[in-house]
Amino acid sequence: MKLLEKLFESTLWNGRLFVLLAVIFSMFGSIVLFFVASVDIWGIMIKTFETYLHHQHPEHFHEELVGVIIGAVDLYLMAIVMLIFSFGIYELFISEIDPAKQAEGSKILEIHSLDQLKDKLAKVIVMVLVVSFFKKALYTHYDTPLEMLYFAGAILALAVGLYFLHKGGEH
Repeated sequence: MKLLEKLFESTLWNGRLFVLLAVIFSMFGSIVLFFVASVDIWGIMIKTFETYLHHQHPEHFHEELVGVIIGAVDLYLMAIVMLIFSFGIYELFISEIDPAKQAEGSKILEIHSLDQLKDKLAKVIVMVLVVSFFKKALYTHYDTPLEMLYFAGAILALAVGLYFLHKGGEH
């Protein structure tokens, strides 16, 4: 019976290594998002230089420029979510990351509990939502004063939410 228990517990403990799949693919997803956002920025930079080099000024060009940049920021933030998730899951289930311990830089990726990982992810996800809201607001047309009031109310709700999110964190 003791041998069976030992075998089962060993199998159960080593089963945590399946978490490596989430770590590897989250890291890969993060790299892909960083790359796509960078390509978007590079593309709009080239388009901007060509536009101004040829002394053109297409209609709604500035809105397109700002929209692409905000979209890239959104992708960068999502890449950071994936990166934090990778680091956190690895540290919680597999092992502490030795180079992170030796580095004297930021401890932002250092995670010691599942609650700490959830807290960090939630804060970045809220920022993704704020940026997404900003992008949507950029392309929305407001025709009536009531629509402007709704927009102001949404901004106020975001500000209050960010205030309480910041107030509740460790600083």
